[in-house]
Amino acid sequence: MKTNIIIQINHLKKVYNTGSVETMALSDISFSIHKGEFVVIMGPSGSGKSTLMHILGALDLPTSGEYLLDGKNIQALSDDELADIRNRKIGFIFQSYNLLPRTTAIKNVMLPMRYAGIPIDERKEKAKQYLQLVGLQDRMEHTSNQLSGGQQQRVAIARALVMNPAMLLADEPTGNIASSQAAEIMSLFSQLYNQGHTIVMITHEQDIANYAKRIIHIRDGKLIDDIRKK
Repeated sequence: MKTNIIIQINHLKKVYNTGSVETMALSDISFSIHKGEFVVIMGPSGSGKSTLMHILGALDLPTSGEYLLDGKNIQALSDDELADIRNRKIGFIFQSYNLLPRTTAIKNVMLPMRYAGIPIDERKEKAKQYLQLVGLQDRMEHTSNQLSGGQQQRVAIARALVMNPAMLLADEPTGNIASSQAAEIMSLFSQLYNQGHTIVMITHEQDIANYAKRIIHIRDGKLIDDIRKK
């Protein structure tokens, strides 16, 4: 059964030039991701997975090749259009949470909606809804520094979800939390997948990758294999 393609990568190449030295970070990578998939991208340090994540997140552009996100050619967009894509189409979840310190959970979740010009009453209502979804209804008025690592990551997930993005892009989302909290966070990702969310996760940990339904391995800038679970 054919489903909608969210990500289409065609012959992607990324070269970094430092003086006279040319470094090939990504070499002729092609794959597609359909709506509702849970995909992990794995690779050792220096494999190119971080470069690929930055391109998928519209934070960087490839040297050549093509990247279509939800049907839009990323290379053809202006800086303002890219900023809008990042806010509306991609829900970012980082290893370091990237929450505003000494700011309440609800205000952190409201932030993307503020940038999108959504009225404050609607911002508050949606932020409450998504904090409840991640199990933090009793922590809404707590500031970031009053929350555990796992709770901070839950706030980050709620913030990523609040604009109803085309995909969630998670970079080592359990890297800074205890293993017991990591299991809770991955259980939450599994729940989101079962609800139909598209998830693309970068990790180097096999036990975390096992939660996904598909694992893409890259090494030395090349796609080594693409394994789908039955």
